Amino acid sequence: MHNEWINYFDITGAAGAQLIGLLFVVVTLGTRLSTSQSVDGIRAFLTPTLIYFGSVLFQAMVVLVPLPSAWPIGLVLISVGLAGLAYVVNAIRLKRRLNFVELKRLDWIPYAGLPMLANASLIAGGVGLIAKQAFAPFAIAGASALLLVAGIYGAWDLTLWIIADRSKT
Repeated sequence: MHNEWINYFDITGAAGAQLIGLLFVVVTLGTRLSTSQSVDGIRAFLTPTLIYFGSVLFQAMVVLVPLPSAWPIGLVLISVGLAGLAYVVNAIRLKRRLNFVELKRLDWIPYAGLPMLANASLIAGGVGLIAKQAFAPFAIAGASALLLVAGIYGAWDLTLWIIADRSKT
């Protein structure tokens, strides 16, 4: 990875790690949720948000490894992107099965669209690294930014849901 990108991935990796910590604070706030709703809600909303933040942290760790060749980094990023696409499809399926949350049409953009686009961009960035293309760092950086935005939206939505659920009791 080019030296010009070190600061960017330092910042996004640190942001991903810090947001994971804050997510645990949100979870602590929601400990009074009913058991049936909390298990399904965690799988559908909390876990994907954690995965997105964790993916940003992992991407930063991978691209900052000082390897003599971009091949291993590219292969890891392609693998992470493919796994991420499969995970997003599963997360969409889980969200659709929930009977206590109805998502609006625009909610699907950060819940499905951004993560799909981010993982596709990560795959393109990995391929670009292997092929030594100039766009590769931009694609990887875009993937990190999109996953951070999707994760922040998910964390915010989860926080609002917890507050609304607490006010009912």
